[in-house]
Amino acid sequence: MSAMLQPGIILLREGTDTSQGVPQLISNINACECIVDIVRTTLGPFGMDKLIHSEGSNSTVTNDGATVLRMLDVVHPAAKTLVEIAKSQDSEVGDGTTSVVLFAGELLKESKAFIDEGMHSQVIIKGFRKACLLAKEKIKELEVKLHIGDEQERRKLLMRCAATPLSSKLVAGQAEFFSNMVVDAVEKLDEDLDPKTISIKKEVGGSLEDSIFVEGVAFQKTFSYAGFEQAPKKIVNPKIALLNVELEIKKEKENTEIRITNVSDYQKYVDAEWNILYSKLDSLISTGANVVLSRLAIGDLATQYFAVRGIFCAGRVPDADLQCLSKAVGGSIQSSTNKIEPHMLGHCGLFEERQVGGNRYNFFTECPKSKSTTIILRGAGDQLINEAERSLHDAIMVVLRTSKYSSVVGGGGAIEMELSKHLHEYARTIPGKQQMVTNAFARALESIPKQLADNAGLDSTDILNQLRKAHAEGGTWMGVNLSSAYTGNSHISNNFENYIWEPSLIKLNSIEAATSAACTILNVDETIKHPRLENEMPNPRGVGGMQMPH
Repeated sequence: MSAMLQPGIILLREGTDTSQGVPQLISNINACECIVDIVRTTLGPFGMDKLIHSEGSNSTVTNDGATVLRMLDVVHPAAKTLVEIAKSQDSEVGDGTTSVVLFAGELLKESKAFIDEGMHSQVIIKGFRKACLLAKEKIKELEVKLHIGDEQERRKLLMRCAATPLSSKLVAGQAEFFSNMVVDAVEKLDEDLDPKTISIKKEVGGSLEDSIFVEGVAFQKTFSYAGFEQAPKKIVNPKIALLNVELEIKKEKENTEIRITNVSDYQKYVDAEWNILYSKLDSLISTGANVVLSRLAIGDLATQYFAVRGIFCAGRVPDADLQCLSKAVGGSIQSSTNKIEPHMLGHCGLFEERQVGGNRYNFFTECPKSKSTTIILRGAGDQLINEAERSLHDAIMVVLRTSKYSSVVGGGGAIEMELSKHLHEYARTIPGKQQMVTNAFARALESIPKQLADNAGLDSTDILNQLRKAHAEGGTWMGVNLSSAYTGNSHISNNFENYIWEPSLIKLNSIEAATSAACTILNVDETIKHPRLENEMPNPRGVGGMQMPH
């Protein structure tokens, strides 16, 4: 309907839809609850997977919260807020994406009861922000600094941190194998701890434990022209030239016109092209390089020219691989073949071309500046390998944060139960509505261990009662013991002693992000949707006359 200030005064265009007040706020909360219900069952080691199929693309099987939400293509404006916090959590700390969405959804669910009873949303927002601040202060008070004595002990601690996110993924059965690989990769990084220097390649075939860790750079062999068969496939102590130069005769563009008066002029033109190419090749050979890699094409003439002289070459190398190799071997990427000095070349201990699965790979190992590492994932299919890649990303980010901040808390719902207890105790010291809101925040925290138990097929109500009793008696790190789903032992345990750890940074970030998202949604009291006029409609046949989907 048209939005109006007074009868006869039209403020917005005809057809504008305005929804406001409590019904609109409740509608936004309901939309967010639908999002939470989708990812709820993916939490924890016994979380279920989601099969997402998009028309015209391959199906994806995953239980990674950020991936699920990204592929759902959510269009509801309020629900998009939860998608954004999942993306933020994934990019900032790598793990905890499902937890942050679940916690934000529980905060909104608790808020709905207050709003139905007439409580103003600003009162709820104030209480949530205060409770968030208290929870973060408590985490900083409880976090355990890892004072690592020697290198061997440090490695064990990092492997335990890596195993926590891996245990909830499809690769849980190979958690120890991949934990070793992740810690190896992180330990090779420089002081910046840039995860982009860890390259992950995927090669279908074999099993997950056939995956290869390379201390250096490896990438799939690029397209090669005639003559590459004669090139060496193994070079010890190679000198590597990294280029952004095209080494082939360029084809004339369309409508190119050259006017000549006699045959000798044409021959001079042809010879000039060849001479330019030969001068580039000769200048490269004079540098002493025996491995030549270029971002642009290296043609058949250059390939054979290099092969005869015992030089390996590869053109059209992906930019990301060339950048990683530059950091590892110490060479700089040159945009010209002229005046290449020896210090501009890269060096490593060994270059080798090897078969991996159905493809050939180029390996550069024993690099003096080995800040780059490569993981070649193997597996029975694309879906399995893609999920393994997502799992490794989470584990790498967790180990990175642990290495940088060296403080952890107990996982498996232990820290959430302790924070819930702390907030319940604080709520008893304050009067009025803020006491109710603080208790609601504390109840929302308990949703994490509750959902972990539900997903494992355990009685969540009974387990929550046991955990409340244990924390009331001083069991700070008592959490859900999911191994009991198989062994039949006690369903709660001291998760810190069982090495179920999470970096405190993950919990600090997830609580802050979830609270901010909930407060943002609670602060919206009106939604205005403008109609699209006929002259603003896109071409119904789309670009190039193709029919656009409805």
